[in-house]
Amino acid sequence: MALLPDTSVSDTGTTIETAEIQPNKTYKMRIADEQVLGAIEDKLTAVQQAAYKILNTERYKHVIYSWNYGVELQDLFGKPIPYVLSEIPRRITEALVQDDRINDVTDFDISYVRANAQGRRGDVLAKFKIQSIYGEIEMQKGVAI
Repeated sequence: MALLPDTSVSDTGTTIETAEIQPNKTYKMRIADEQVLGAIEDKLTAVQQAAYKILNTERYKHVIYSWNYGVELQDLFGKPIPYVLSEIPRRITEALVQDDRINDVTDFDISYVRANAQGRRGDVLAKFKIQSIYGEIEMQKGVAI
């Protein structure tokens, strides 16, 4: 969302500026086909896609994004399993609440699946609920550790 200034003058002649939130257009991504289609009209679907994009962008990795955009998960690779399991909810929540449409992330259900192949320890699957201003969204994010 973009903030546009609105300038007005008070009774004392002082200039007062307020900001009005303007919605951005969100374009529908078809991930499997790697296509971008027309705009998303449903606001809850737009938030869900924004959350998907945030959780699939590593923070600080791409100069095109602000340092407030994305999630920090890559540095969890190789860390002790108890540490990883405790950090994932905090990091996902921290990343998602940067979007002003997302109020909270709740009801985390975290599972660890040990890998059979040598050289890998396994995967963590985090299931959670996103509380947005438009409603609730159920999502999940897998992390290879």
